[in-house]
Amino acid sequence: MARAQRGDLDAYGVLVARYTALAHRTAYLLGAGADAADIVQEAFVKGFRKLSTFREGATFRPWLLAIVANETKNLHRARKRRNLMELRVHNTTDTVDHNDPAELVDDSRARLLQALEQLPEKDRQVVTCRYLLDLTEAETAQTLDIAKGTVKSRLSRALAKLRPLLEVARD
Repeated sequence: MARAQRGDLDAYGVLVARYTALAHRTAYLLGAGADAADIVQEAFVKGFRKLSTFREGATFRPWLLAIVANETKNLHRARKRRNLMELRVHNTTDTVDHNDPAELVDDSRARLLQALEQLPEKDRQVVTCRYLLDLTEAETAQTLDIAKGTVKSRLSRALAKLRPLLEVARD
């Protein structure tokens, strides 16, 4: 671990090789299911980025598994949000009485969610955080682990992509 902290990529590669199976098993048992491999990959990437936070004398295994557990929790939260969004879309895509203003709002929400699904993941994430979850720019940056300026630029590009999709949905 000390060599990896000094920038030795081969040393970190040894740690990855040694702990991948354990990390995968942990993610799977914590509920990641078919996404366990993705969770493990993300955990190792995050671990590499956070090598400087590893305390001297600590053990690598529990440190890594804490990252795996956190990533699995993030997956559960994302699944829950996605399931709620899908439920909202499902509940609002029934026949719409265009004379009832309340149903027009529900129809608009369904079109918005369908258009959002067409955006690339990073664009969908930033729009969802800012507008559907009503997070501030700072909270969005923290949630997505990106810079506040990146939130602004991604949001601008995402909204530019979203507008034509909503116009098509309206036609």
